[in-house]
Amino acid sequence: MWIIAIVIAVAIAILLWRYAARVNVPEPGQSAPDFRLPDQHGKIHTLKDFSGKWLALYFYPKDDTRGCTKQACGFRDDLKKITELGAAVVGVSVDDTSSHADFAKKYHLQFPLLSDSKAEIAARYHSLINLGVIKFARRNTFLINPKGKIAKVYFSVNAAHNAAEVVADLKKHQAMGLVAS
Repeated sequence: MWIIAIVIAVAIAILLWRYAARVNVPEPGQSAPDFRLPDQHGKIHTLKDFSGKWLALYFYPKDDTRGCTKQACGFRDDLKKITELGAAVVGVSVDDTSSHADFAKKYHLQFPLLSDSKAEIAARYHSLINLGVIKFARRNTFLINPKGKIAKVYFSVNAAHNAAEVVADLKKHQAMGLVAS
């Protein structure tokens, strides 16, 4: 009997955790939360730097892990398509710039990986898992339009398909005449 109670409690906890992950997430049409973070080279990036172009801002848990590598390499492989559609790609995790530099070098990533070491930006985008001492980003992606508004939110993305989803949505926006040149 107590095993059934534990299973039910765990199921409820998982449902609440998933619900909490989507509460207060920036929604399409809202202004994207600003950021000011260093990349793997120490260069500071802000949301304003991408004004006038689309931005695929993706949050990921940890450099050089299986899923995160698959996701980053997907964006790397589709980077030409994404830039031709008037967009930029930026990855964000709570790892430090040194870890990002090693990760980018190892996999030839040619886009910024921002270090959110204080986990403030992931929290603003409601993409933070905070287990007290341990913090990491949820695998969420935000497609931000050239005016700095959220165009689409991808929750708990499939690492292998995230870049292709972004390309498909950018093509849809281009067909509607919404992609900046």
